Order: sequence, then structure tokens, then C-alpha cells
Amino acid sequence: MRQFTAVVNPTAGAATAAAALLALARRLREEGADLRTEYSRSLDHARELARDAGQRGRVVLAVGGDGIAGGVGGALSGTGTTLGLVPAGRGNDFARALGLPGDPAGLARILLHGEPRQVDTIEVVSAVHDRTVVLGSVYAGVDALANRHANRSRLLKGSASYYAGGLRAVTTWRPARYRVTVDGTEHTHTGYTVVAANSGFYGSGRVIAPDARVDDGLLDVVMIEEAPRRLFFALMNELGTGAHVRRPQVRILRGSEIRIEADRDIPYGTDGEVDAVLPVTARVLPGALRVLC
Repeated sequence: MRQFTAVVNPTAGAATAAAALLALARRLREEGADLRTEYSRSLDHARELARDAGQRGRVVLAVGGDGIAGGVGGALSGTGTTLGLVPAGRGNDFARALGLPGDPAGLARILLHGEPRQVDTIEVVSAVHDRTVVLGSVYAGVDALANRHANRSRLLKGSASYYAGGLRAVTTWRPARYRVTVDGTEHTHTGYTVVAANSGFYGSGRVIAPDARVDDGLLDVVMIEEAPRRLFFALMNELGTGAHVRRPQVRILRGSEIRIEADRDIPYGTDGEVDAVLPVTARVLPGALRVLC
């Protein structure tokens, strides 16, 4: 029977994370599984807890949203340790890409009896982060600014905070001039954002890269060009289904190493965390992580 260590960040969505873990824990223990819970003080501490548990041969559960999933998953990338996700955050986009069920009984079955799947991760290198590894995507532009607003929102939660953050970001956005290098080939781009996507989802269920796959060894690079604001708002609505990719203002490339630069300090985000500005380089690490899904 598997042995689990759950890593929880009590400062972010504590009540939701605790409730999700409590509902799951009873089912795991009823099956005879061993479950220990560790509360992290920060993402760096969560990474440390995850690595320590992995070295003891335990399956590590990341309990929360995309931030802790990316932090814990990144820490386990390349180690051979198996990761399980307990979606309990605002976005849960990587869990969505893996098709994980939302009900505790269905999730418990996967964690107890599912076979690990090898998925890709993303190595991120910048002046701020010498090297870090994340799961879902790297995005630089108005979406990162919207994410920052959503993270700082005290009144709105879930997708509502993303939507409000998006409105605030778009109304003040000035198109940026980007230089995007994909596997050594340089592309110029003026517009709203550049996204290097491992997962097809970001921003709480928005389908930014419909053809992205977490196990194909490539990143889908989505570039949204300059357009009138009314058209951009229409495009934002189409992110719910992925229909935006049919618009001429959307350009998609694919590659294994992406360098994103801009003509000014543009914020970029990774898995829901926004704390740096361009330039940044994203490299895919094929099959680097074992995930129960």
C-alpha cells in the first residue's frame, strides 16, 4: 500500500485545502494507506518538504492550487518521486489538464491504484530565478499582470478574481514589443502576451493552448497580437473554449526552448505565481515527472 506525505500551504486557501485533504484522508486511510501531513511556511519550504518525503520513498501530495502544485512538482522533477495532486486552489489548471476528478472518492481511487504517468516539466531561467522548474506554463504580458491583480484581490475569489483582474489589466495595457526566440529562430511580436504552454489550461480553466500536451516534449507558444480592446475582450471570452486560436491575431509556434524578451519591464508568471519581469527562458524537460492521474 502506498505511503503519502501531503504538503499543504496554510497561508493560501487554508480552509479549502484543509477541507479537501480531510475528505480525501478518510478514504485513503480506510484502504490502509499511510498519510502524513506537512504544513509549509512558503513555496521554498514546500519544495524542501517534498524532496525530503521523496527521498524516503513516499508519494508526495501537493494540496492546493497551481502555485503549490508547480512548486512541489518542480522540486520533484527528475527525482523519480511520484506526485499526486489534490486540487484545492483557485485555478487547479494542471490538475484539469490531467483530467483529475473533483470528487474525493474518484481522486482517492487514482491516488491508491492509478499508475504513474511520465509528464514534461518546464525549466525556467531568468535574472531573478537562476533556475526553477514549474509544470503548466510561462506567460508574459497582460495575463501576468491580471494574475498579479487576482493574487492581491481580497474581495473576489476563484474565476471571478481572474476576470476582474483581467479587466483591470487590459484597460491600462500598452502593447509591448517582444522578441521571441523558439529553438534558435527569432520572431518579433507586438501585442498583449506570449505564453509558453506545457498544459493547455491557465487562468482558472481558460484554454489558452488547445493542442498542448503535457507529454509531447514540446511547448506551445501562443502570441496574441495588438488589437482593438473590444476585439481583445471578445477574444478573452473565446478562451473558454479555445476558439481564439482561429483568429488572425493569434499566432502559435512550437518548440523545446523559448526565450522571451521585451522592450520594457513586462511581468511574467509561472503556475499562478507572478514575481519577476522579462527576459526569461523556458526549456521543456521531457518526461521528467511521475504523476498519478
